[in-house]
Amino acid sequence: MRDLTVDWFVGHARDLPWRAEDRTPYGVLVSEVMLQQTPVVRVEPAWRAWMTRWPTPADLAAAAPADVLRAWDRLGYPRRALRLRDCARAVVERHGGELPTDDTELRALPGIGEYTAAAVRAFAHGLRSTVLDTNVRRVLARVAEGIALPAPALTAAERRLAGAFVPGDDAAAARWAAASMELGALVCTARSPRCEACPVRGLCAWRAAGFPADAHAGRRRTQAWAGTDRQVRGRIMALLREALEPAPAFAIAAVWSDDVQRERCLASLLADGLVEQVGSDEEPAYRLPS
Repeated sequence: MRDLTVDWFVGHARDLPWRAEDRTPYGVLVSEVMLQQTPVVRVEPAWRAWMTRWPTPADLAAAAPADVLRAWDRLGYPRRALRLRDCARAVVERHGGELPTDDTELRALPGIGEYTAAAVRAFAHGLRSTVLDTNVRRVLARVAEGIALPAPALTAAERRLAGAFVPGDDAAAARWAAASMELGALVCTARSPRCEACPVRGLCAWRAAGFPADAHAGRRRTQAWAGTDRQVRGRIMALLREALEPAPAFAIAAVWSDDVQRERCLASLLADGLVEQVGSDEEPAYRLPS
């Protein structure tokens, strides 16, 4: 399976800037943070603009939070932007501006968890690690376990299974990580898998079993958008990104008619450090963090 997947990857891998020969570990980290729950088509132009403006951790560490949030624009989940800036500051302070290679040191940085640390080790440093995102989980669930989709939460058994597939040497392990992830992203997709184009279809236990339905369908939550707090928060953030001056309360009120929901969302943005209040409590105004 590894050989077939890697051979397929050689001819089908997308030409993405964070895979280029001149990529930097920091550039890989930025791409991984941006790609969390955001499609490549939206990330690529944002990544290019970001790397032009802040090409090193030191550049990002010195940036104003408001500028970082404006550059993040509509990528979603803007806390990721501030965590990335916090991470850059920690890299400068603890590691002289260079991303570490050690898993423990990577995971000690703000905003870097198990997956991101493994991805940086594999894709930035070419080191052996078990890179297990939703795409890889889906590929292994279908090919090795014969099920439509993995369980909603990552299990210890999945970690063991994924670890068993990782080659022993660094270079082969990094290639497998990239190839298996790309296979899940382009062919073994969640809703409309392109089984006829899959290089490992002859080995797929799910296909051999007759494509059984998702056993965990009742446990999955769908993420709505219209009318949710996420939408309200997004509208407030969009207003403040465009505002040249702090936005008065009446301007905030205009973005959403439900007073209770809007105030709840504004309070959550304040608590998350994504918005700050200026002026008096009687005549408050709001802006991105200074």
